Amino acid sequence: MKLKPGTVEEYRRRHDELWPDLGRALGEAGIYDYSIFLDEETLHLFAVLKLRQENHIAELPKKEVMQRWWDYMADLMEVEPGNRPREWPLEQMFHFA
Repeated sequence: MKLKPGTVEEYRRRHDELWPDLGRALGEAGIYDYSIFLDEETLHLFAVLKLRQENHIAELPKKEVMQRWWDYMADLMEVEPGNRPREWPLEQMFHFA
């Protein structure tokens, strides 16, 4: 994902004040650990989340609260039609377990 210039602090503030109903929806989808990291030079965001084995993550974009959140965040980041954050796939270069 990618932020627009000058939006870093507002992006952080909005996430610090995450809506309770969105937090519940994330948990109900099976997310139990979620972090978003910022590359300050490029304004790229990198999200890492952990999912329960039984999860409903594919249903999350269909939820009204998720769509409201995307609308709320659209002024801060690059988005697709429907205000879903624009994402770029990354190639895994290394993994150690």
